[in-house]
Amino acid sequence: MAKLIIKSFEELEALIGKEIGKSEYHSITQEQINQFADATHDHQWIHTDPERAKAESPFGNTIAHGYLTVSMLAYLWEQMVEVQNIKLQVNYGIESLKFNQPVVVNSKIRLVAKVDEVKDLRGVTKAVIGVVLEIEGNKKPAFEGKIIFLYHFIRN
Repeated sequence: MAKLIIKSFEELEALIGKEIGKSEYHSITQEQINQFADATHDHQWIHTDPERAKAESPFGNTIAHGYLTVSMLAYLWEQMVEVQNIKLQVNYGIESLKFNQPVVVNSKIRLVAKVDEVKDLRGVTKAVIGVVLEIEGNKKPAFEGKIIFLYHFIRN
C-alpha cells in the first residue's frame, strides 16, 4: 500500500472532507494484550485470563484493552500517511472518542481516516483527523473519534 505524502499546509488543506486511506490490518494477539497489561498495570481477567474469559466473558474470549486499541493510532496512521517538510509533529489531542465494540483477541483491526479540519495557527498547522478503527468482519467499529496533530511545516 502506497503512503499518502503530504509536504505542506496547502496539500493538507486540499484534503479536507476526503478519506485519506485505510491502514493494513493488524492482528491483536494475546501476547500484545499481556504486554500492554504489564505496561499499564491493568491485569483485569477479561484481558489476561483466556480460560476464565472463555468460561465467564460474554465475548467468549479475552478482549484488548480499549486504550490498547487507541495506542495503535500512531502505528496505523504511519502506515497511511507520511508528512514531510516538517520540523516537528505533536500529538495534540483526541476528541469525541467513543468505544463501540470490544476487540476480541486475534481480531484484525485497521484504521480509516479522513481530514475533517485544517487550520493555520500563526504558522503552526492544526489538523483534525476523523478516525474509525474497523474490526475485520464486523459492521460496528471498535471506536470512532477525532485525533488532532500539530505540524510545524518548514516554510520556504
